[in-house]
Amino acid sequence: MNKINIDNYWMKKALNQAYFGKKNGEIPIGSILIKNNKIISASFNSCISLLDTSAHAEILAIRQGGKILKNYRLYNTTLYVTHEPCVMCSAAIISARIYRIVYGSYSSKKYNFSYFMNLLYIHKIKHHLKDITSGILFHECSNLLKEFFKKKR
Repeated sequence: MNKINIDNYWMKKALNQAYFGKKNGEIPIGSILIKNNKIISASFNSCISLLDTSAHAEILAIRQGGKILKNYRLYNTTLYVTHEPCVMCSAAIISARIYRIVYGSYSSKKYNFSYFMNLLYIHKIKHHLKDITSGILFHECSNLLKEFFKKKR
């Protein structure tokens, strides 16, 4: 399997997590942490159910991954997430030393912080990511969020 097919495969797993979140009334964003082509951890946004503003899918997958790997450094891992990480999640991804991130949709709204500056793309940061891929299953990831917010408003 080539890199695009592998990315599509894992992003579908992250989308499944986003759907679990949606069923629980959460913003539908999912995340999967992979090492050696195996799922280490998987999560979806849980801010509402956990009453925790930091309970984003990425943060929860990183926390769980650290416990499973018995290390707060998640070397040689890839994080798949259905939407571009926010500043908090980007900082956690960098701090965890995740090697690669793959995300689906992204925000193009001018008031979004990542429109001006995305920590993931600043190469002067000491432990920047080695590989970033965006737009994997973009329409599926984007439409899930659009439909969710359309129903909320």
